[in-house]
Amino acid sequence: MEKGKFIVFEGIDGSGKSTQIKSLAKYLTAKGIPCYITCEPTDSPFGSLIHQCMTGRVETDDKTIAGLFVADRLDHLFNKKNGIIDKINSGITVLSDRYYFSSYAYHGAFMPMEWVIEANRLSAEALKPDVNIFIDVEPEVSVERLKSRGATERYEKLESMRKIREKYFEAFELLKDSEKIAIVKSDVDVKVTEKSVRSVIDELYKL
Repeated sequence: MEKGKFIVFEGIDGSGKSTQIKSLAKYLTAKGIPCYITCEPTDSPFGSLIHQCMTGRVETDDKTIAGLFVADRLDHLFNKKNGIIDKINSGITVLSDRYYFSSYAYHGAFMPMEWVIEANRLSAEALKPDVNIFIDVEPEVSVERLKSRGATERYEKLESMRKIREKYFEAFELLKDSEKIAIVKSDVDVKVTEKSVRSVIDELYKL
């Protein structure tokens, strides 16, 4: 059986990743490609604890949060019930909202990125994305979108978004020889962004 693809969407908060993932799933499904949508942090006990840390219900520091993401990511890969490696091996294409580049950028903004990359090495060795699609948006636009949603989480401030976006590009440059990265601008017109994403995917699948 042919393996499924692993397609990861990255970007700062408010970039429009979720919208593009749903659209891509419909696009691939219509072409007979079975898909599974997932995200990080997950809805596992590890992910639940992360959500509590991000919203301030559990007080902790950035290093601890980075460690929790490592644990959540490994469980995301290897969980016997819904681990994504098993899904890919069974022929299902997995679309993930965030993977290890999110850690490199978000945690690398507040601690040495080299430490974060090393901490995630087991995940990177176990499963590397067929493509990382970075939905790029200016931090000012991101923050305005987040304000319209109401309450914000730990990193959802303009200064943090600027720093995190910079760290994404730093990580992309650092790993450009070992990762497939596609940068897509998040336009005001969602359809324009959607068309750019589909162009990346058509190339990946040779459609």
